[in-house]
Amino acid sequence: MTLNDLGFSSRWAACRSEHKLDLWQVARVTAEHKDRYLIKNEQAEYEAELIGNLRFTARERRDLPVVGDWVAVSPYDTDKALIHAVYPRQSLLERRSSGKAVQEQPIAANIDYALLVQAVDRDFNLNRLERYLALCNTAGIDAVVLLSKSDLVTPQEVEEMVDRVKKRLAGVPVLTVSNQSGGYAMLKGLIKAGKTYCLLGSSGVGKSTLMNALMGEEHMATRDISTAVNKGRHTTSHRELRVLPGGGILIDNPGMREVGMTDTADGVSFTFEALSDLAHGCRFADCTHTHEQGCAVLVALENGVLDEGAYRNYLKLEKERQHYQADSLERRQRDKDFGKMVKQVKRLRKGMK
Repeated sequence: MTLNDLGFSSRWAACRSEHKLDLWQVARVTAEHKDRYLIKNEQAEYEAELIGNLRFTARERRDLPVVGDWVAVSPYDTDKALIHAVYPRQSLLERRSSGKAVQEQPIAANIDYALLVQAVDRDFNLNRLERYLALCNTAGIDAVVLLSKSDLVTPQEVEEMVDRVKKRLAGVPVLTVSNQSGGYAMLKGLIKAGKTYCLLGSSGVGKSTLMNALMGEEHMATRDISTAVNKGRHTTSHRELRVLPGGGILIDNPGMREVGMTDTADGVSFTFEALSDLAHGCRFADCTHTHEQGCAVLVALENGVLDEGAYRNYLKLEKERQHYQADSLERRQRDKDFGKMVKQVKRLRKGMK
């Protein structure tokens, strides 16, 4: 195992020198378990923890290491190490966390390609694919759609789904795979040595089966779909980075029931490129594309030029994005006000001495 096998390149070597991280060894985060990490380099695999300064100066979750990060480390035992710094990221894939608290939840870092997996027999959903694609476009990550379990429906149904994806997600490659009819050879042909790929999809769509096929071994445990509720049973409980035998790096990802939007203005705009192009012809620069006179988007929708499903999904994602943005601004203001209060208290205490 070499650093190049893990994806290290001249770009990362230059980054190491530029940020004066030469004092420590280089390693990549392969798994994350709460405040513990598994890291790997050409020497060994280590269980690692953060130095105190790195932990306590982190203001957000994204300031801490995630799977795929390059880190500066110092081993202190045969299988233990300390993480001193996180290398500046090439990309960071994240979503809005579930629940009432609106904040970012990092998924993985330094990804080159995302493999968007949907099972054709139970999980096919164009709106969800657009959500995944918006996250990828925001992070500057190329995407490939994988329609799995294609042997469970008729060839005609598979062909219709592929056509629908290509029409809605123009320019995004689409592959079909299954244990019966194969398709893995074509997928393996897309994998490039030194590049990092991340599997994204709901539970039970076949991500672990894909991992096994690409690894050439029964690495990830797989389980049948529950026939009672037709829902996938969780087979992947944590993210894990693996080096593929033929080159390339693959990050498996637990199934995500919710794919919430963060402040993905550019990502949404790029994902709905046809709608964004039409918007240039709107009468008002701040057109919401919902009711305004002279809205080129509404005209295209009425004339059947714009896909109605894509339009409605755009409105939904844009509403989520704006809600997240407003909440994020409010949180920043609260943090700013709190910081001012702390400074005032310090000044008062100093004056009383």
